[in-house]
Amino acid sequence: MTNAQSAESYIGKNAVDAQGDKIGKVGQVYLNDETGQPDWVTVNTGFFGMRESFAPLQGATFDGDELVLPFDKDVVKNAPDIADASHLDGDEQERLYSYYQQYLGTQGGYTQGAYAEQGTYTGGTSGTDYDRTSETGYATEGVGRQTVGHDTSGPTTDDAMTRSEEHLNVGTERVQAGRARLRKYVVTEQESVTVPVTREEVRIEREPITDANRGAALDGPSISEEEHEVILHAERPVVQTEAVPVERVRLDTETVTEQQNVTGEVRKEQIEVHDGTDVDETSSSERR
Repeated sequence: MTNAQSAESYIGKNAVDAQGDKIGKVGQVYLNDETGQPDWVTVNTGFFGMRESFAPLQGATFDGDELVLPFDKDVVKNAPDIADASHLDGDEQERLYSYYQQYLGTQGGYTQGAYAEQGTYTGGTSGTDYDRTSETGYATEGVGRQTVGHDTSGPTTDDAMTRSEEHLNVGTERVQAGRARLRKYVVTEQESVTVPVTREEVRIEREPITDANRGAALDGPSISEEEHEVILHAERPVVQTEAVPVERVRLDTETVTEQQNVTGEVRKEQIEVHDGTDVDETSSSERR
């Protein structure tokens, strides 16, 4: 394992603790004002790497392509939050110093004396004057400091500064949105049907006595009592039911497309030009 000497050696590397547990990817590198060597890094931690945690490089080593930090994973993740990672004021630097100082001598061979010898952060290219605090040795608020990123200008790259910004990359994923099922059950309802029915009624038929029916008419006593009856018939409705198939029902799905608005937060860098006048100029992309 060897120590990296250039800022680019750290950018984008996976940072792990001494136990090999992954902490996150290195985002930015901060240079020592006196030595010009990398002094601090930010590590992308938290959900989706959205949080930048500051960690010192004193005692850090490389194991292949992995940067081994001399602090446990939780120590780095719980480092104090810095609202604006592009600038460190004196108070913020002091907070970071005080936080990591409590772990000195307990991990990775750190000693308090070695940590106290850390230099200041630079604020620009070589030859620029910087204010420094008299006690901590760190740059004070309002003075810039060297941030070395993938294409950031500085003594390790070229004389140009690249302005970057984040764009939303929106995609889709397939998730379960609900469940549909078929269930068959029985209901009873009234149904009316008109049915024709027949019935027999009695009618009296009378015929006169003729030569043809005289014999039948005189058959029997002349005067007597007698009864005749006829059985009458009628139809009545008879109700029966039968089950018959009427249709087949199944579940199917169809895909419909609708428009949804997606909102997210993106960050972008802004470049200011300080030329000693009262007017600060910004890059043309900021004057849109």
